[in-house]
Amino acid sequence: MNALTLWFHKIGSPPTFYRIAGAFAPWLFGIALILGAVALYGGLVVAPRDYQQGDAYRIIFVHVPCAWMSLFAYIFLAINAFIALVWRIKLSEVLAMASAPVGAAFTLVTLVSGSLWGKPMWGTYWTWDARLTSELVLLFLYLGVIGLYHAIEDRRQAARAASFLALIGIVNVPIVHFSVNWWNTLHQGSTVRLMGESHITGAMVWPLLVMALATHVWFFASVLTRTRVGLLELEGGKEWARDVAVADAPRETAAAHG
Repeated sequence: MNALTLWFHKIGSPPTFYRIAGAFAPWLFGIALILGAVALYGGLVVAPRDYQQGDAYRIIFVHVPCAWMSLFAYIFLAINAFIALVWRIKLSEVLAMASAPVGAAFTLVTLVSGSLWGKPMWGTYWTWDARLTSELVLLFLYLGVIGLYHAIEDRRQAARAASFLALIGIVNVPIVHFSVNWWNTLHQGSTVRLMGESHITGAMVWPLLVMALATHVWFFASVLTRTRVGLLELEGGKEWARDVAVADAPRETAAAHG
């Protein structure tokens, strides 16, 4: 076994990953909050009014990054689900299940913010547009994965069953992404392009990209935090998990009496 393989095995061991995740998560949350504040200032204060939509368009600085994250989180979920099913890696099972609620939250924010944006733009909060409908299906897939995972008592068997459902649902991701190209929809097409010229001014692009970075950092911080909890639940009978519980007990007692 070469050095790189040994390194991956070490990082992937539950006690090692638990410690690494605990060290990185607070920093990632802090970075995400700072980036989010900068992006909101740029989007709400610095960016100019849109010549057609006025100030109503500013919801894109929340809506669009969350929409991107709803797809990214599902791809992350599906990759870990594939690894969990093929190689039976315990950490990937926990990572997949930890990412599902975070992705569902981003999808819900996407749908709610999109509805609020749609009212002044389209005259209605909801229409069965291809992009909106496929995004709603994405939320149902997330909820299905979460529900199936919690419906089975054995955690590892539950994770594998939910991972199988997640892989079936991956077909919806390209449908969400390309729906505005494949069908005649009310939803506008892509205005920000990493490859090629964007259709909005640079003063609008940079807050959008900074917020996108903030949501990505927040996603990983949330997943790391939820994974730590998942590992403790899964490995509760192991010595390292008992040691963690014993080490945390004095702090919890002090906080309760503080």
